[in-house]
Amino acid sequence: MEHAVRFYQPGGPEVLRWEEVQVGKPGPGEAVVRHVAVGLNFADTYFRSGYYPATFPSGLGVEASGVVEEVGQGVTHVAPGDRVAYTGSPLGAYSTARVMPAAPLVKLPETIAFETAAAMMMRGLTTSYLLRRICPLKAGDTVLLHAAAGGVGLIFCQWAKLLGIKVIGTVSTPEKAAIARDHGCDHIIYYTREDVAKRVRELTDGDGVPVVYDSVGKDTFAGSLDSLKRRGLLVCFGTASGPIPPIDAFQTMMKGSLFVTRPALADYLADPADRAELAGELFGHVGSGRIKIEINQTYALSDAVQAHRDLEGRKTTGSSIFII
Repeated sequence: MEHAVRFYQPGGPEVLRWEEVQVGKPGPGEAVVRHVAVGLNFADTYFRSGYYPATFPSGLGVEASGVVEEVGQGVTHVAPGDRVAYTGSPLGAYSTARVMPAAPLVKLPETIAFETAAAMMMRGLTTSYLLRRICPLKAGDTVLLHAAAGGVGLIFCQWAKLLGIKVIGTVSTPEKAAIARDHGCDHIIYYTREDVAKRVRELTDGDGVPVVYDSVGKDTFAGSLDSLKRRGLLVCFGTASGPIPPIDAFQTMMKGSLFVTRPALADYLADPADRAELAGELFGHVGSGRIKIEINQTYALSDAVQAHRDLEGRKTTGSSIFII
C-alpha cells in the first residue's frame, strides 16, 4: 500500500497526517512516478499554514525525484523506467508514489543521484532564473543575498562565483557564516545584530548594490530597499518572516527610482524550452561538481511534522529532503 502526507485544514505542523492512499492509472498527459526522494521547501509551509491556498483534503510538496512507472496517452518526453525529477504544482510530492501531470518531469542524468535531485530542483532552478533571467549581471558586480546559508543561498553563492559576481550575504549565526563563506560568499552581515543597509554601504564605498535578492520578506524589506544604489532592483522571491508590506511607489522614487519585483518560479518554467535550458545549465554545473548540493538534513517521509518544525524554527542549513 502506498502512503502520502495529507492535511485537511490549514494550521501548524500538527495538521499533517501520514495516510494510506490509492494510486490510480495515468490519464492523458499524466504519468505515475515512484519517488525515491522528496524535497522539503519553505514554500511547503505556506500551503500548510494557509498563506498559499489549497483545496482540502490536500497533499503537500512540489519537488521530488524517482522513476516513471507508467505514462498516459500523449506523453512522449518521458517513458517507463526513466529517472526523472520535477518541481511544480499540483501538490502531492510528499508521497511514495503518485499520478501527476507529466509536463514538469525532467529526465535526470545518471551523473546526478536521486537524493541530490530532490534537494536541488526548486532551489537550483530558482537560483538559475535569479542569476540568468531576472536582470543582466556582469563579472565584478556585487549583490546582496539574504539567507546566504540556506538552500538557495548556498547554490547561489557557488553559481555567482562561477560568473565572477561578488556576494554580500546575510546570516544569523557564526556557524551559518562559516557555511556561507565555504560556498563562495565574499562578505558576511549578521542581520540580527548589524544594520544591514549601513554595512552594505560600507562594503560598496557608499554606493549600495544594484540588486538585492530577498527571500526573508517582512523583516528585511526596509533594509533591502535602503541597500540599493540608484535605479537598483529588489527581488523579493520569498517571505520566510512574513509577507512584504504594501509597496509605496512614491517611496521607491524617493529612494532612487528603485524597482521591485516579486517573481514566481512557475512563470520561468512555463515554457518547455526555458525549462529545458535552465535545467540543462543546472544539471551541467551539478553533474560536473562545479556546484555542490549540500543535503544537511534528511527525514523519513512519515516524520513530516518534525521536519516542518525544524524548518520553521530556522534549525536547518542547506537543503533538506525526505528519503522514501
